[in-house]
Amino acid sequence: MGIDIRDWFQVFAQKGCELLASVEKIIEKMKRQPNGVSMAEADKVLLARGYRLARQKGSHCHYINVSGEVITIKKDSPLKAVYVKDILRRIEE
Repeated sequence: MGIDIRDWFQVFAQKGCELLASVEKIIEKMKRQPNGVSMAEADKVLLARGYRLARQKGSHCHYINVSGEVITIKKDSPLKAVYVKDILRRIEE
């Protein structure tokens, strides 16, 4: 009695589109207001753009992508503009 595979793909496609739309909205916010971005928003953008949390030491999070680029972000609330601008530069937006 499991879920039909076609239904699963339809739900997956819909949720994937919603995720991409929300990531794009966050990126627009980052461009408009780099001082008002939360760590959760930055994390969502980085994960969607191919980075993963490699480690966390104290208040610093280190993200890495498949080519080995590392981004270090200090967990502040909100993030400092310098970190937001670095994220935008690295995801080439």
